[in-house]
Amino acid sequence: MNIILFGPPGAGKGTQSKHLVKKINGFQISTGDLLRNEIRNNSKVGKMIINDMDDGRFVSDEIVNKLIKTLIFDSTKKDRLIFDGYPRSLSQAENLDLLLAETNQKIDLIFFLNVNKETIIKRIEKRKFIEKRSDDELDTILRRYDKYMETTKPVLDFYSRNPNFHEIDGTLEIHEITQKIDTFINV
Repeated sequence: MNIILFGPPGAGKGTQSKHLVKKINGFQISTGDLLRNEIRNNSKVGKMIINDMDDGRFVSDEIVNKLIKTLIFDSTKKDRLIFDGYPRSLSQAENLDLLLAETNQKIDLIFFLNVNKETIIKRIEKRKFIEKRSDDELDTILRRYDKYMETTKPVLDFYSRNPNFHEIDGTLEIHEITQKIDTFINV
């Protein structure tokens, strides 16, 4: 079972992804984690990424698609992928479709955690204190939220026509969101 989780920064994608990893014995593919790892490893790609992230911009589709391809082509992860924050653009969605087709896979469920900006601000302030993430500065998050809503809208429109697309109120408590997601998973 392959699953996509959409939602703006701070929507709870990571939390729900971790739950799904346990539930379906899956593998979380978090673009944010992949990008932060590249930065932490001080790789050439990481140096390119850090400027974009610090300015609240999304990293280029080319870089993200290359990082994702390696994971999709890993046969030990086949049909157990949980995409957390990918795809964020139509070109990434098209790339995902191509990569999955090449590996004889498909997307089984798509969840959009819909959260308003006020809730995001509260969650980010809490996460910043607990996790001490460098990309959790409030002004950066607000820019990322606005950019996310602007660039991801076409992707949401694209996937919302899919019968496996489900919008979930992301302002609910974590356990309530988890329960709603679980109603669609037959494991």
